[in-house]
Amino acid sequence: MTSSWSPLPGTPPNTSITATGNINKTPGLGLTQGGADYDAKYATYLKLFSGEMIKAYESSCIAKGTVQNRTLKNGKSLQFIYTGRMTADYHQPGTPILGSGDPPVAEKTVLMDDLLVASAFLYDLDETLAHYSLRSEISAKIGHALAEAYDKKIFRTIALSARQAHPITAAPGPEPGGSVIKLGAGNEFNAQAIVDSFFEAASILDEKNVPRAGRSAVLSPRQYYALISQVDSNILNRDYGSSQGNMNSGEGLYEIAGISIKRSNNLPFMAGTVARVNGENNDYSGDFSAHCGLIYGRDAAAVVEGIGPSVQTTGGDVKAMYQGDMIIGRLAMGADWLNPAAAIELQAA
Repeated sequence: MTSSWSPLPGTPPNTSITATGNINKTPGLGLTQGGADYDAKYATYLKLFSGEMIKAYESSCIAKGTVQNRTLKNGKSLQFIYTGRMTADYHQPGTPILGSGDPPVAEKTVLMDDLLVASAFLYDLDETLAHYSLRSEISAKIGHALAEAYDKKIFRTIALSARQAHPITAAPGPEPGGSVIKLGAGNEFNAQAIVDSFFEAASILDEKNVPRAGRSAVLSPRQYYALISQVDSNILNRDYGSSQGNMNSGEGLYEIAGISIKRSNNLPFMAGTVARVNGENNDYSGDFSAHCGLIYGRDAAAVVEGIGPSVQTTGGDVKAMYQGDMIIGRLAMGADWLNPAAAIELQAA
């Protein structure tokens, strides 16, 4: 005997009856489902995580774009060149011009340091990734960690650059080396001493023919706010420019003497002796006991990047074993001094 069947009253038309209840025939959106649905949902979360990490990295990275930067491919080091000055001579009639006045050239090799990583383990990814605030917090922390490591290397490199003699000594040189401006012992937060150092630095860079465009200064946050709050230096009332910010917002000073001002906690500010550590193939070590700021041009240091900031995550096998995923932010880069003439270090000495 055969019989016909129809859905029960009130049952959705796209639903069948089973011994265990209703199964919706429309594919669900939950992360716990396998196959293509999980892969698509997971890929979306990974893209969001990656985007948030890179956004945090770029917003936190002060040194990015202020020095020479090149991408390394198929190698472990990269060569930068710099040239000395040329001379102009009078031409003697009948004498061939042979192009023999080429400027002296020096080469600088910048090595790639070992891989920088910042990682977090997310337990029970199905549930954790559904909490947007936690994902954002972790991605931001990874981005900040990579940016902090990047800036620390660059700022120590520029400080060391300011202490170097220029590698080009051939005629018509020698080319000028780096410079150190001493504010005086205990004057690291003296606004007037800092302002005077800016004008001294501008004069030094002009005398060395360092381009005016792209000049930057990096101070500690306390130094920066000292420039605004110490009214005896009269910073905000001087005619340095038409848009110097305001005290209410805390953005009271953008530049002095054409030098853009940045603030960072990643300076080796009065840091004492910083030792070289494993993984650093370039030497960032030195005595920074009196260090209290930087003023520099783009040629002061050079950076090579083999792997830009990116995100990796473990796959399904690891997830099944540990019931979670490892999220890894990574960056491979290296830095070294390039043109000492473009680097000035401030010292409280």
